[in-house]
Amino acid sequence: MKVFKFGGASVKDASAIINVAKIISLYQGQNLVVVVSAMGKVTNMLEQLTKAYYYKKDNAFEILDQLREYHHQIVQELFPDNKHHIYNEINNVFVEIEWAIEEDALREYDYEYDQIVSTGELLSSKIVSAYLNLNGNVNKWLDARDFLQTDNTYREGKVNWDSTQSIWNKDIMPFFNAEPKSANGKIMVTQGFIGATSENFTTTLGREGSDYTAAIVAHISNAENLTIWKDVPGVLNADPKWFDDTEILKHISYHDAIELAYYGASVIHPKTIKPLQNKNIPLLVKSFVNPQSQGTTIDDNPTKLPVASFIFKVNQVLVSISPKDFSFIVEENLSDIFKLFADYRVKINVMQNTALKFSVCIDFDERKTPELIEQLRKNYNITFNDNLELVTIRYYDQKTIERVTINKQVFLELKSRNTVQMVMKNRD
Repeated sequence: MKVFKFGGASVKDASAIINVAKIISLYQGQNLVVVVSAMGKVTNMLEQLTKAYYYKKDNAFEILDQLREYHHQIVQELFPDNKHHIYNEINNVFVEIEWAIEEDALREYDYEYDQIVSTGELLSSKIVSAYLNLNGNVNKWLDARDFLQTDNTYREGKVNWDSTQSIWNKDIMPFFNAEPKSANGKIMVTQGFIGATSENFTTTLGREGSDYTAAIVAHISNAENLTIWKDVPGVLNADPKWFDDTEILKHISYHDAIELAYYGASVIHPKTIKPLQNKNIPLLVKSFVNPQSQGTTIDDNPTKLPVASFIFKVNQVLVSISPKDFSFIVEENLSDIFKLFADYRVKINVMQNTALKFSVCIDFDERKTPELIEQLRKNYNITFNDNLELVTIRYYDQKTIERVTINKQVFLELKSRNTVQMVMKNRD
């Protein structure tokens, strides 16, 4: 079995979905599980819809109409017969969203978020599955919530591996193992990003969680490999948005991939690698624009990266925390500080400790960051700088550092043997 993951850019419109069908046709005779993200920028729009609904803004139904029109346009281009069942299926999803936002929110924001934002993957996977069937790539549509079990940590569901594995073995694998065996292989289409609690409430795995879903499926099905189809030729040593001169990394070890993902490399979700590494399942990152090209292979071969890799994160906040009295920053303070960060589910990207000050760099979140800072201020003196950049260089040297710090003011720099991280901004 192979597992394919197609992200938002690869299913953003009718022509993109037609291209997905062409790629899948190249793998006739293979058993495939196809994991699909929401189309284009639909997740962003659904987030806006959730905020408008939850905070009682006036534009919730306007956003819903835009989403409906966007999907309807794609369906019309792919399915000229307006009596095709996909029209009713898509309409039913939108009716459910409409019913949901007509009522007042009864539970916390994160719960409501998951119930609404998860519909993006349901819509895209239904359309992709129906189009594949229309064009001879016979497949079965699978609701990921029927097998992927999580706890009730909404927006960051933690996978219950035992129950997920058990359900997969019992309910899903018989589809692939049953007779008659198809000469074209068997295909199943499901959603990334979403799961369900034991009470059948929808959860999500965190933004960009579709890669993680695909890794989970590869792990529980003992897949031959996982391929993530991207709009780049493979994993590059820097984001083309920031660098004109980039190089493809044809091979990366699991260790380096985990490090790059942890530091924020956008091509791989941070949680993706570990389920694959645990069963030594290779990860292929390939181009849906040029599917025959080699791309990047990630496996257990411990080769060192041939060139330095650069990771940029913007919209960063550097928070400096110091005691209000004459004491030092000690273990008791750090325990209290880390608990607050955990309570607000804020990830620390860089941290540095001195006798009198503890500094952390975090992603700015319009809801979490101000609340966290106010909580910290109850017991500590707080200063912060926002609108900063965090640059991480894996396998750096002085030349690479100088390359990214031209006309920059560096607020914090942290070096290890192989990695340097710098928090900085443009000089005035």
